[in-house]
Amino acid sequence: MIDYDKWSEIFSSIRRHKLRTFLTALSVWWGIFMLVLLIGMGNGLQNSVEHNFGDDAINSLWIWPGRTTIPYKGLPAGRFIQLTNEDYDRIKSTVEEVDHITARYYLRGEFAVHYKKKTLSYDIRCVHPDHQILENTEMTIGRYINEKDIKEYRKVCIIGEVIAEDLFEDGKDPIGESITIKGVDWKIVGVFHDSGRRREMEVIYLPVTTAQRVESANGRIHRLMMTMGDIPVEETAAVEQKVRATLAELHKFDVNDRQALYLNNQAEEYQEFQLVFSFIKGFLWFVGIGSIIAGVIGVSNIMLIVVKDRTKEIGIRKAMGATPNSILSMIMQESIFLTALAGYVGMISGFALIYGLNYLLTVNEAELEFFRNPEVDFMTIAYALILLVVSGGLAGLIPALQAVRINPVIAMKS
Repeated sequence: MIDYDKWSEIFSSIRRHKLRTFLTALSVWWGIFMLVLLIGMGNGLQNSVEHNFGDDAINSLWIWPGRTTIPYKGLPAGRFIQLTNEDYDRIKSTVEEVDHITARYYLRGEFAVHYKKKTLSYDIRCVHPDHQILENTEMTIGRYINEKDIKEYRKVCIIGEVIAEDLFEDGKDPIGESITIKGVDWKIVGVFHDSGRRREMEVIYLPVTTAQRVESANGRIHRLMMTMGDIPVEETAAVEQKVRATLAELHKFDVNDRQALYLNNQAEEYQEFQLVFSFIKGFLWFVGIGSIIAGVIGVSNIMLIVVKDRTKEIGIRKAMGATPNSILSMIMQESIFLTALAGYVGMISGFALIYGLNYLLTVNEAELEFFRNPEVDFMTIAYALILLVVSGGLAGLIPALQAVRINPVIAMKS
C-alpha cells in the first residue's frame, strides 16, 4: 500500500532543496551515463577490429618474401627470396594442416581498365580459387574463378560490386561482358560483394596462371595465403614453423632467418586482440563502476545532511510515537528514489547517445576504420542499474540509522 503522506514529505523535501537534489542526482546520472558510454565506445572499437578480421579467414597464414640476413651453406646474406608456383605446390601437397591455399600475383606497371568509352583504374589481383575462402568473398552474380580457369589459362575475371556500378548502367547484367586490361580482353564471369571496406569491392580478380602467362612471369608470385582448418590457436605456431621450414628448404635459407620470409598468423593476432580488448573492457568497467560509486557516496553524504537538517522534525516525530522503522524507511525511500530516477535517466541518456551515433553512422554510410556499430547490451546495463539502486539504498542506510538514534528530547531542544 502506498503511503501518500510519506511520499508527499519526500517531494516536499526535494522541492525545498532543489540545487542540492539536482547536484546529488547529477552525480548518479553521470556515473551510469559514463558506464553506458564507455561500454558502447569499447564495443564500437572491438566490433571494428572483429569486422576487419572477419574480412579475411581468421585461422589463416599470410606469407611475404623478404631478404636473407644469415649466410647459409656458402650462400651469402642479402639474397632476395622470390616465391614461385613451386612453393604453392609444395605446401599444398606436403603440409596436411593446410586446407585452403592460394597465391597472389600483381600485374606490373601502371594500367587502366577499359570498357567501351569508360576508362578507370582499379586494383588487379591474380589468384587461385581458394582465394574466395581466404577473403570471405560473397558472389552476388555469376561464379568465382575455378580450377578449369586455372588449368586452361582462361581469360576470365570477376569484379567487385563497386566496379559493376561504375562501368555498367543500372540494370545491365555485366556477366559475359568484356573489359580490357593492358591490351588484353577479359570476360566477366562474376560480381562479388566483400564485407570489408569499400575499396575491397574496387578489385578485379584474374586467374593467376593466365596472368602469369600474359605477363611472362615464369611462375613468380608475390604472396602466399592459406587457412589451417579448425586446429586450436596454440597449434597454429607449429604449422607456421612447418611452412617456414618447407620454404627454407626450397629457397636454401636458414629456417631461423626471420627476415627471409614474413609470416602473419591471423589466428594468433586475433587472439592477441581479444586479450587486449578484455583488458580494455575491464578497465572501462572499472572506470564506469568507479563513477557510479562516486555518485552513490554523494547520495550518502547528501542524506547525512538531510538528516542533520531535519533533526528537530525527526525528534518531534519520535516524540509523537513514530516507530524506528517508519523513520528508517522515510530516509531510505528518499535515497532509493533519487538514485533510481537519476540512474534511469542516465541509462536512457547513454543509450540515446550510443544508438544515435550508431544511427548516424548507418544513415550516412560512414566507414570509420577504428570504430563500427557501437552497441550496449541492455540487460548488462539493467543489472548495473539494479546494483546502483541497491547501492543507493545502502547509501541511505547509514543516515537512516543515524536518524533512528536521534534522542527526541535533545532534538527538540536543538
